[in-house]
Amino acid sequence: MGAVDPVRLTLDQLRELRDDIAPRAALRSRASVRRRIERWRSRSFFIAQCALAAGVAWVLGRYVLGHKTPFFAPVAAMVCLGFSFGQRLRRVAEVMVGVAVGVAVGDLFVHVFGTGVVQIIVVIALAMSVAVLLGAGNLMTTQAGVQAAIVTTLLPNPGAGFSRWLDAVLGGVVALAAATIAPAAAIRRPRQQASGVLSELAEILIETAEGLRNRDEEAVTDALRRARSSESRLDDLRSAADEGVAVVRLSPFVRRHRGRVQEIADLVVPLDRAIRNIRVLVRRCAVSVWRDEAMPAEYPMLLERLADGTRLIGESLFEPAADVAAHRVLGELGRRTAVMPLPTGLSAVVVLGQLRSTIIDLLELTGTSYDDARKLVPLRLDGLDEK
Repeated sequence: MGAVDPVRLTLDQLRELRDDIAPRAALRSRASVRRRIERWRSRSFFIAQCALAAGVAWVLGRYVLGHKTPFFAPVAAMVCLGFSFGQRLRRVAEVMVGVAVGVAVGDLFVHVFGTGVVQIIVVIALAMSVAVLLGAGNLMTTQAGVQAAIVTTLLPNPGAGFSRWLDAVLGGVVALAAATIAPAAAIRRPRQQASGVLSELAEILIETAEGLRNRDEEAVTDALRRARSSESRLDDLRSAADEGVAVVRLSPFVRRHRGRVQEIADLVVPLDRAIRNIRVLVRRCAVSVWRDEAMPAEYPMLLERLADGTRLIGESLFEPAADVAAHRVLGELGRRTAVMPLPTGLSAVVVLGQLRSTIIDLLELTGTSYDDARKLVPLRLDGLDEK
């Protein structure tokens, strides 16, 4: 019996473990389903756009051009739109030209030389070479080779002439027309990403303030890691802003949003400077904790107020009234740094200087000119000047 009890105990423990894991597994499963649904929702416009463009391209190829099976019309439409998602509309034109070149070269080569291993090798090299000679980049060159391979292998029909080339051009034209009907996400995304960057910077500053106050090495190290990775968020914002500007310039349907999109694009440069200054600020705070250097007791509070101003700027992208509050908070913080006693330690001096520089950068994000922002962060004694 004594040998049986441990086994029973182990089984009971396994049952308890199973009962504990099951709810967590269910939660993870539901979270995964929600993420997948949200991903589908975010691309639902793109999916509908591709489906409708493919259908329109097929109808035009079948009933306008009179082609019995206009295979390349819907294919070219979907390929072009696929590369336009999240990129500039110029990419649609590049893909369209690459597809058209590949289909044209493949059709002509099959018509003259037929199909086979040698023909496949030659036609792909020829199509990609023609694309390069036309000044194509990697995207257009690759598409030319892919479409030439499809013509040579899947649809070898020497009697088709240039009908498939016309189908490809038609599909590209339909894709260009469909791409001008831009989803609202192309307008909203830059603003949302800018708000996300500012929220992340605010959280980094809060974590740094707490780490500095508690002399917590783990907290300041994590804040420094996040500050260093914030550059990738800015790259995403820059791409989204460029895409938004391209869309409002080329699409007549969303041109009225040009001013708002340009406002977000104009934030990229001062926000880039703010991110760089915050990264240096956080690194110096981390160094002071690692080396157990003395820092003024007021610094964590200053960082928290800087975080408040940063967060308010992010809110002002959707609620303009928050812009006034952000300007007031940052202005008060700038004046406060001008009357503080000059610290003695190197890290403390660097942190104060970076704090003042960051205030100027953030004030520019509120629409304040550089000269006016400097006036709100006045000179202090002992030569500690704004940047």
